[in-house]
Amino acid sequence: MMASSYNAKEEDGHHSGSVGPGGPGTGKSKKPDNTAFKQQRLPAWQPILTAGTVLPAFFAIGLIFIPIGIGLFVTSNNIREFELDYTGVEMSSPCFNCSQTYSWNNSCRCSVPFTLEQPFESNVFMYYGLSNFYQNHRRYVKSRDDSQLNGDKRFLTNPSKECEPYRMNDKMPIAPCGAIANSLFNDTLELYYVYPNGTKTAIHLVKTDIAWWTDKHVKFRNPAGNNDNLTITFQETTNPINWHKPVYELDPTEPDNNGFINEDFIVWMRTAALPTFRKLHRIIQKKDSLTPTLPPGNYTLDIAYNYPVRSFDGRKRMILSTISWMGGKNPFLGIAYITVGSVCFFLGVVLLVIHHKYGNRSSNAEIPN
Repeated sequence: MMASSYNAKEEDGHHSGSVGPGGPGTGKSKKPDNTAFKQQRLPAWQPILTAGTVLPAFFAIGLIFIPIGIGLFVTSNNIREFELDYTGVEMSSPCFNCSQTYSWNNSCRCSVPFTLEQPFESNVFMYYGLSNFYQNHRRYVKSRDDSQLNGDKRFLTNPSKECEPYRMNDKMPIAPCGAIANSLFNDTLELYYVYPNGTKTAIHLVKTDIAWWTDKHVKFRNPAGNNDNLTITFQETTNPINWHKPVYELDPTEPDNNGFINEDFIVWMRTAALPTFRKLHRIIQKKDSLTPTLPPGNYTLDIAYNYPVRSFDGRKRMILSTISWMGGKNPFLGIAYITVGSVCFFLGVVLLVIHHKYGNRSSNAEIPN
């Protein structure tokens, strides 16, 4: 009779000292150690999908997602939004003549009338929008010097090579350097309310608090932190090629909104992910709770048309929008929730019918002798 014995050391990959045909030590085993990890005996949990667990999950997702989606969709639809394209592509457009001149600073002005059918309550946000402008291009995104924008004087006069070919101009360093800063949006938008008798009154547009707090107070700083003598601070630099004024004159009326910490400049430097985008330009603050911020009626948008877009088949537009607790107008999130919830609820009903019709057949079937 053959006999076998169990040896714990052999199980662990160690031998009891027996000598094989090839001599001592030649028969060492390659078996992994007898541990829970190496022998794959760790505790594990494997879910068993049954009708009692799957169906309630489908119905729960449907009952939760559908009301949330409806709420998000209704909230998005309650946001007032108005868009006005002022590119001037059509000959009938008031800005057609301005759009024909290819110049960053042609100082052409045009006025576009429009009508608001419904009032805009609470604060109103004015955006400028661009189309077919690829701020997400790799070389464009890299063309900046964050150390220079953070106020480091070493990089003020010696910008990063990433800014090429917008690093130097006439042997002088450019501040701010790079393609992003060079293409700064420089149209001036002014909004007027037109009374029935034809007189106009200007709508006050707030140009501060439009940038992210972290950008304004952390990422962007003027050199040496001295906002009163920016002319002296930037005297050894020159403005970007497409700019008609230096960076320290972006907003000479407000020292806290001038130079590298100018909020229009900061908003532009945060590049967009898609070729069609909008950026916050101004805020129209609500005066009191009794009157709407923008009542229905006739308005005029006066434009200093400086930014050329016809060369790359782009479009320019002005957007007026209110916001809610979830941000601006965007129905996609609500539609996504409603779609997922409806699909799950429908699948739950279908699987419930299938389970009710076929689920008990196997348990009720008799096994013949």
